[in-house]
Amino acid sequence: MSSLFLEDIEVGRTAERRHVVTAEDIDAFAAVSGDYNPLHMDEAYAATTPFKSRIAHGMLSGAYISAALAGELPGAGSVYLTQTLNFKRPVRIGDEVHTQITITAIEERRARVTISTVCKVNGKTVTDGEAIVMVPKRPTA
Repeated sequence: MSSLFLEDIEVGRTAERRHVVTAEDIDAFAAVSGDYNPLHMDEAYAATTPFKSRIAHGMLSGAYISAALAGELPGAGSVYLTQTLNFKRPVRIGDEVHTQITITAIEERRARVTISTVCKVNGKTVTDGEAIVMVPKRPTA
C-alpha cells in the first residue's frame, strides 16, 4: 500500500488498477451493501431486462475507485471527502475494469487534492467522476 504526503503529489500524477469482476464479487457486494436487486443477483430476471444478463452494482465501480485512492494515490492516511459518480455503461461478470485516477488540482492550504476518476471496460468508460481527498502533510521536525 502506497502512502504519499501532500508535498509528494503533483498535478497530472496518475495511478491505475485492474480487476476482473466475478459473480462472487457481485454476491459479496450485495451481502455487504444489502442491495439484492435481481438485476444483479438473478440471471433469469436479468435476462428479461434490456441488459440481458446480470450486471454489477454501479457502486462496485465506486469501490474500485476507493481502492485506488487508498492503495495507490494518495494512499494510506488520506481521507475521502467527496465523490461524484456518473454511470455510463453496465459492468458484466467477466469484464476487466480498468480504474484510473489523476490528480487535477492541489489545494495546499487545506491539504486537499481533486482527482479525476474513471473506470473503463474494453476502453469504454463505464463510470467517471471526481473525488476530493484530504492528504496528510509531511510532519515537521
